[in-house]
Amino acid sequence: MQPPRTRYWLTSPSHEPEAQRDAQIREVCTVYQEAPHRAAVGERTVSTAEMTGVQALERKHPDLPRRPGKPQAREFAYRRHGTRAFSINFDVVTGQVLAPSVGPTRTEADFLAHLQRTIATDPQASRWHFVVDNLNIHKSASVVR
Repeated sequence: MQPPRTRYWLTSPSHEPEAQRDAQIREVCTVYQEAPHRAAVGERTVSTAEMTGVQALERKHPDLPRRPGKPQAREFAYRRHGTRAFSINFDVVTGQVLAPSVGPTRTEADFLAHLQRTIATDPQASRWHFVVDNLNIHKSASVVR
């Protein structure tokens, strides 16, 4: 017996040279490693994670209360309320969640507003370092500015 095999067909393999990829990995690891030293001088280091297309569901009927010796009863039917995109920041030094965002879309404007809300949580910080993936909205002109 073999476990089921899955091959993702939509995401193409990386075509960047291995040395370039390794350099990027070292750079990100260095950002994480130096975060406590930067925090000591008033700088913040944040890792950003996103979850998109999360279904917003609500049960049609409330659960029935538990009874001795019986499992909790739950109705299977639910109402759909569309999907939502979540953006969450984690302070690398403390592990604290900073200014999570939820909305119906994930656009450049949404991400910029998310970053601005995060920065507003600590106006005394001398500098902010955000670790994000290579999504195009993370590299847009308004975000880089």
